Amino acid sequence: METMRTLWRRRLGTAVLVSALTLLVALGSEWTHPSQAAQEVTSSSAVDLPPTTPFLMVLGVAQDAGIPQAGSHQHPAWRDPSQRRMATSLGLVDPATDSHWLFEATPDFRQQYFTLHTAALDARLQTKDPPQNELPLSGIFLTHAHIGHYAGLMFLGHESMGARDIAVHAMPNMLQYLKTNGPWDQLVRYGNIRLQAIDKNEPVALNQRLQVTALLVPHRQEYSEVVGYRIQGPQRSVLFIPDIDSWHELDELGVAIEDWIAAVDIAYLDGTFFANGEIPGRDMSGFPHPFISHSMQRFSTLPAAEKAKVHFIHFNHTNSAARPGSPEQASIEAAGFNVAREGDRIGL
Repeated sequence: METMRTLWRRRLGTAVLVSALTLLVALGSEWTHPSQAAQEVTSSSAVDLPPTTPFLMVLGVAQDAGIPQAGSHQHPAWRDPSQRRMATSLGLVDPATDSHWLFEATPDFRQQYFTLHTAALDARLQTKDPPQNELPLSGIFLTHAHIGHYAGLMFLGHESMGARDIAVHAMPNMLQYLKTNGPWDQLVRYGNIRLQAIDKNEPVALNQRLQVTALLVPHRQEYSEVVGYRIQGPQRSVLFIPDIDSWHELDELGVAIEDWIAAVDIAYLDGTFFANGEIPGRDMSGFPHPFISHSMQRFSTLPAAEKAKVHFIHFNHTNSAARPGSPEQASIEAAGFNVAREGDRIGL
């Protein structure tokens, strides 16, 4: 008779196979196994690391509205699933404590949570027996109140998961927005979520070996502050800044992005647009995002090892840098930088 662990592994294997096939269809020839993708990101793949090592996953790389966007009926991704991308999100897994966290609650929450939970369960089964119940989501960290970064909270409500007491970490204005505006206030009243205030530059200890620090950044603040995050593991750290107006405006706050890059091992940085002119008929010079072309110019004098840390993320549907084989992606990599890919893993 098969053991319970074997049954769980068989069941998990089926789920992983289905998920992998789904991603393969979505990403086409670009898709790589997470352990292969990890070799592109760090010097150690997920397979080479001890099974209890915490790791980050890239769950989405697109701007808030995904690729393709609603209404962009001529975008080739409608007819070519390999060009589709989910909204930007990271997942953090700690196998030693059966914990996993989301960074951003995007409109693609359903698929991203499934992928994260599957990875967390798989990590547990490397060293432990199957859990008696589902592994609960340990928490969500939000950067700000733009739709691609918090709208996925709706799936925690009673119309969907009916979640209980999920910790949502955010800055004070973001929490106030959730508490005082529907339908988000209902999540609070029903106990679907538990609001956890964070402060800029104050580390939040997730456990004895993981901590997260919010970093205030300049970006459109219609409803809340905007932050990035520094995610610190026992051996490595990651910078996550999906949205920022400009590196110059960060300079004016007394912070150089180069210093933040130097302090981490991997940096996921705003790459929403590649260059002015990619949206026909519009002057994009005032758009509140640094063009990738400008970022590469600014970072051009960095040592090769520092350039290699930079992974551009949060691509608008007009940005061909998200498409494998494009001249834009090739130019990024030729300059010594990287493009974030769904499925990448980073051992911490």
